[in-house]
Amino acid sequence: MRNDTTAEMAAVAARLVVDEGLEYAAAKRRAARQLGLPGRAPWPDNDVLEAAVREHIAIFCADTQSDELRALRELALVWMERLAAFRPHLCGAVWHGTATRHSDIYIQMYCDDPKAAEWALIDLRVEYHPGSTSDAMGDPVEALTLRVRSPALDQWALIHLLVLDHDALRGALKPDAQGRRPRGSAEDLRRLLQAASGDAGVPA
Repeated sequence: MRNDTTAEMAAVAARLVVDEGLEYAAAKRRAARQLGLPGRAPWPDNDVLEAAVREHIAIFCADTQSDELRALRELALVWMERLAAFRPHLCGAVWHGTATRHSDIYIQMYCDDPKAAEWALIDLRVEYHPGSTSDAMGDPVEALTLRVRSPALDQWALIHLLVLDHDALRGALKPDAQGRRPRGSAEDLRRLLQAASGDAGVPA
């Protein structure tokens, strides 16, 4: 029963991630509500949900997702190059290869002075909205959100610039539980874009 419930919840949450661009935690919460599950119901972990997301993409979005992913990666690279002084690293669905046109772009920036990123955006005459989000450990992180146009997708996209301390960069490059790189630099992203690959562009 536990495995059946977890799998059902993962499938519903995966649809919300792919079709509506929800982040994993929000997708799990909404999936639990839609399924009428009690608070102690077994929730899928992120690895299970990611597998369900990839399965959903393969079944329902195979003919469009790769082009949408490339468009978001190209847009991310533009902004990583503009903000190169802050050692930007792409993370989230756009880095891991599970993004669709509904996904937001998450770029981590490692700053000696957290206010310097805002000054840079002001110098670029870019409108942004300050706020916060949670990092992988659930701790709050300052975020600067931009709303930018994607010509390739012919729509607006949200870019969240996560402002982190410069000293956090070394630990951020450690492999995740699956041995994958959880984020990548602009050069890493260029290599992904240039690589001739038949899959969804999953980083090594």
